[in-house]
Amino acid sequence: TGNNIANSSTVGFKTSSTVFSDLLSANIASSSGNSQIGRGAQVQTVQTHFSQGGFESTESSTDLAIEGNGFFIVEDPLSDSPLYTRNGNFSFDEDGYLVTADGYRLQGSIYNENGVLASGNLEDIQVDLVSQIEAKQTENVILQTNLDSNSEILNGGVFDITEPEDTSNYATTTTVFDSLGTSHLFTCYFTKVSEQTWAWNLTVDGGDLSGGTTGVVENIGSGTLTFDENGNLVSGETGTTTANILTWANGSDQNQLITYTFDTTQFDSDSTVFSQDQDGYASGEVTDVDIVSDGTVSAVYSNGETIAVAMVSLATFINPDGLDAVGSSLFSETGESGTPTIGYPGSSQGTLITQALELSNVDLATEFVDLITIQNAYSASSKVITTTNEMLDELVNLIR
Repeated sequence: TGNNIANSSTVGFKTSSTVFSDLLSANIASSSGNSQIGRGAQVQTVQTHFSQGGFESTESSTDLAIEGNGFFIVEDPLSDSPLYTRNGNFSFDEDGYLVTADGYRLQGSIYNENGVLASGNLEDIQVDLVSQIEAKQTENVILQTNLDSNSEILNGGVFDITEPEDTSNYATTTTVFDSLGTSHLFTCYFTKVSEQTWAWNLTVDGGDLSGGTTGVVENIGSGTLTFDENGNLVSGETGTTTANILTWANGSDQNQLITYTFDTTQFDSDSTVFSQDQDGYASGEVTDVDIVSDGTVSAVYSNGETIAVAMVSLATFINPDGLDAVGSSLFSETGESGTPTIGYPGSSQGTLITQALELSNVDLATEFVDLITIQNAYSASSKVITTTNEMLDELVNLIR
């Protein structure tokens, strides 16, 4: 009871109770036969109760809690023996390992460089906090747009690169990246050619191109979009930049080819861009680490990219009451607990709650009631000793 009360604020602590049994170790002869004499009580076992504790929200992205029967798997870097805990108060050490307050490393599965999870093997979860991600040049751009079917035909439907604003009905700008991670602004101009045909022209500032002039617009791609009578696109869905024109002035990849995909309609509503997406990015460094409810640990980079690093593993036991408490809210496997079942957060292993800690499951009200009961029992037992002592004194006095 004292241990429970002392740990009422310990993260992930599980309350325990003492189970007593009586002692019958002596027999005496009587006129009715042998009679058994009680010899008192003994501690039969101390039982740990793994009931669910409450949750407390925190500001740390590395604080984790489990709702369910699972345990975090941790390992001493100097030992190969895994230990188990419900205390999810983790942090990163100087080497980027996700560790407990005592330096035990959290275990999980690691994603390889191709983004494939190496399931089946438990490893220390480590994030290279000083790493950089290389720039990735843009290869694909997807535009989801609508072009107003009521638009006028300007300049006879002919786009003039020297007067792009006056010879196009609509334009949208997309930021793309070259192989060095340098950004460039591509502007796609849409010009209505006929009732069901539009031309698109892709342009960039000439200052970005080798031999080009800043402020002079250069055409780097063009194509035609054809729609049916219902305003749906029937041809021209994809188009590409002209590879031999993309000779960047900064010395990056001189043959960058970018494919444009047009998810475009021609309805009787304003021309607009619903969404645009491109697959390139600049170089970046780690700015944060994100852990989500499915257990995925990801590095977040300054360029907005997020790369999965590892998946937290959880263990469950057939008989968690059989685990051996080794201190610091850690437990070890025993023959009574059974072999752990290893898996990822979910309905069977337990749900992971991020930016939260599981509180102790100690009920102070119950503990104080138990304390009063124990005190009363102790007081009553002391009366037995006092009474016995008085009877022995009286027996001695009879002889005198």
